[in-house]
Amino acid sequence: MLTDTDVERWLREDVGHHDVTNHVPGETEGRLVAKESGVAAGLEAATAVFDYLGVAVETPVDAGERIDPGDVVLRTDGPARETLRGERVAVNLVGHASGVATTTRRAVEAARAVDGDVRIACTRKTTPGLRGIEKRAVAAGGGDTHRLDLSHTVMVKDNHVAEMGLEGAVDHFRERASFTTKIEVEVETPETAPEAAAAGADIVLLDNMSPAEIERAVDLVDGPVLTEASGGITVADVPDYAGTGVDVISMGALTHSAPTLDLSFRTG
Repeated sequence: MLTDTDVERWLREDVGHHDVTNHVPGETEGRLVAKESGVAAGLEAATAVFDYLGVAVETPVDAGERIDPGDVVLRTDGPARETLRGERVAVNLVGHASGVATTTRRAVEAARAVDGDVRIACTRKTTPGLRGIEKRAVAAGGGDTHRLDLSHTVMVKDNHVAEMGLEGAVDHFRERASFTTKIEVEVETPETAPEAAAAGADIVLLDNMSPAEIERAVDLVDGPVLTEASGGITVADVPDYAGTGVDVISMGALTHSAPTLDLSFRTG
């Protein structure tokens, strides 16, 4: 949930303590216009900014909707000074979120062209302070948000295994986690995947493996265990990984490398 504190932090960073630039009198109407095709997202954050400033907002499109050059994604009506103060923050939020949603949609479509069942997911490689916006943008693009924070899933990584051993680590966390919490185990070789499943993993994360290695690992895992491919995967790589039989492809690139969608805010 976005709060006034979030909005105040964003505005304080951009407006500062002595804003002369935006001391513009009167009332004005504004519109946020797409300059390239993509998927809309981040509109709720932009709306929160203008609401906080006392500027009326209308969003002609919904999150997840495709937009083309010239499409108006947000309209404002209110004091010129407050409209201009919120402009850059709103444009940055919508541009970044829409870039994440657009990149996610491309990955989802690339995966579905090969296998309609494989899921595209993001990771915890998000921008501090913007995770909620970025995760919602992934959802708008048709992706899975994965775990929202550390409390949602236990991830047994290489350092845990080094300290407690594979079975010991899984048992350790199983005793401490809620019965509703899934255990995911990260492995680095195909041969370790069935060992993780046998140790009690609900999900086996196949880390930094080639598509051929992923396919072998999936074949080795028995039972109702989900398999997840991760590690440096780009949109261009998705078709190769989608054809391996893996259940989930998780990509940090959806959030940390998505280009900003080009938008322009115009008044008058």
